[in-house]
Amino acid sequence: MKMPLKTPAVLLRFLTLLCLAAVGVPQTGLAADRERVEAFLEVTGFDVALDSIALSASSAPEMLGVDAGAFGSQWTELSGDVFDTAEMRGLALEILESTLDDEALDHAAAFYASELGQRLVRAENASHKVEDDAVKQLAGNRIISEMVKDGSARVAMYQRMGTAIDAAGAGVKALQQIQFRFLMAAASAGVIKLELDADGLRALMKAQEGELRLSLQASSLAASAYTYQEFSDAEVEAYVMALEEAPMQRVYELLNAVQYEITANRFEELAHRMAELTPGQDI
Repeated sequence: MKMPLKTPAVLLRFLTLLCLAAVGVPQTGLAADRERVEAFLEVTGFDVALDSIALSASSAPEMLGVDAGAFGSQWTELSGDVFDTAEMRGLALEILESTLDDEALDHAAAFYASELGQRLVRAENASHKVEDDAVKQLAGNRIISEMVKDGSARVAMYQRMGTAIDAAGAGVKALQQIQFRFLMAAASAGVIKLELDADGLRALMKAQEGELRLSLQASSLAASAYTYQEFSDAEVEAYVMALEEAPMQRVYELLNAVQYEITANRFEELAHRMAELTPGQDI
């Protein structure tokens, strides 16, 4: 079995880690109340990012080597039920109420509420809603190619953006954890039969980590080029500098932890529910 390297589109924007089930989230200051957190999700566009987790469901059968088309309308109904946007937002609110401190919330909200911040949020929301990731990647790669030929400084800015968002450099491990939890849940539910045990699967993922890291970096660059193509160099530079500030780093660490955990949680649930639709098979 070869683990697929395709990265779900929803994860390209959020490259930081921390799966809450395994690590726990750093907490500083007093936690925010639900009303403020709801407003924060809207002004930052994180509510749309959460909703777009549902788009990643399309990659689930590919990870298992299963043809989703064989399920017909049952697949659409099942994935819609598992990736219910209201439920995912509710889970995020519960976590953020107890972990998002007021200082970090206020700092990030102030930036994203600015004129530039709101334009960035609109562009990011539009990018999240593009269901065909191949379209975004193709367009983004063309833009990157032109930038490289022109010697544009924008490529380095996007690289800094990726570093700022994933300060710990562990986004790859978080993606692998999502895949691991999904595959193990699918095997446990009898949806697939794994030739490897948990240790063997982790060893295989470790061997493919370098390849996945390069793929993720390339995908991130293309997604950034596509998303921010209407912004000037000065505006992108201002955004990168904002992302590099310590309070924003704390916010992204937490938001991405929430998003990764919800994604892993929903994929595990999907794996168990898929047992209702298909017999197990070897991969």
